[in-house]
Amino acid sequence: MKLFFQIVCGPTCTSNPLTTVEWYLVFTSLSIVLSQLPNLNSIAGLSLIGAVTAITYSTMVWILSVSQQRPPSISYEPLSLSQPSASVFLAMNALGIIAFSFRGHNLALEIQSTMPSTFKHPARVPMWKGAKVAYFFIAMCLFPIAIGGFWAYGNQMPPGGILTALYAFHSHDISRGILALTFLLVVFNCLSSFQIYSMPAFDSFEAGYTSRTNRPCSIWVRSGFRVFFGFVSFFIGVALPFLSSLAGLLGGLTLPVTFAYPCFMWVLIKQPPKYSFNWYFNWILGWLGVGFSLAFSIGGIWSIVNDGLKLKFFKPN
Repeated sequence: MKLFFQIVCGPTCTSNPLTTVEWYLVFTSLSIVLSQLPNLNSIAGLSLIGAVTAITYSTMVWILSVSQQRPPSISYEPLSLSQPSASVFLAMNALGIIAFSFRGHNLALEIQSTMPSTFKHPARVPMWKGAKVAYFFIAMCLFPIAIGGFWAYGNQMPPGGILTALYAFHSHDISRGILALTFLLVVFNCLSSFQIYSMPAFDSFEAGYTSRTNRPCSIWVRSGFRVFFGFVSFFIGVALPFLSSLAGLLGGLTLPVTFAYPCFMWVLIKQPPKYSFNWYFNWILGWLGVGFSLAFSIGGIWSIVNDGLKLKFFKPN
């Protein structure tokens, strides 16, 4: 939002622009307004907007990057590491970051539970079809970004990723309107994503309130929960701006939720015959998930120790 404002405002910007914390507050306020929708079914339209904007801005980002002149002194040479083991730890940390990006899997059951399901027409069938279509589009977005981004920026890729690179290297080469539209689409996508990831927390708040008071959750109580959650998120974002540096470690720690626990749950619920193919298959997959979790967590810890962690509390960039 800050970059979008700078692009649109251009040289006519005021001498006192909003600070980063103030932009956090603007985003939080917009998120709280949108979060008043009651449940996952009611945000289907927002989810669609998030999907469309994600596909659009992902495509625009890599096309704009590869269509421009590459930065000078660009290099594609691998990093020179003093110790061979460093490459292994870096790879594990990178895989941990990838695992963290799959956190959306943890909402699969939440979404599926909102769908009508009978023994004749179980919800898992349309859910599986939807997941396959969704991940087809995700692959169509992310692989071109990875390949095109590396070709366009190589070792010059800044820490903020391809969006930061696009603004840093081509803010004067690309039309302000197109560049502003790209960042605006990112804002729309983040606003819709906030609602999807927050809804399970809202449901937990309301379920806890209902069970304790033995009465339905009124609209004022529900709104209060969502305002509270929004400002807690705002506080965490401002107080702990270095959380992105922990993505590899967080990905390793949360990986069992996606890749291990479902396998163990399936064995406990379905109770397949002992030592059958399905019994071995799920136990092996589950323990592989646990093993990967440990490996990725070690890679994340090594990366933090090796690079250092700048604990800048209450100082977002």
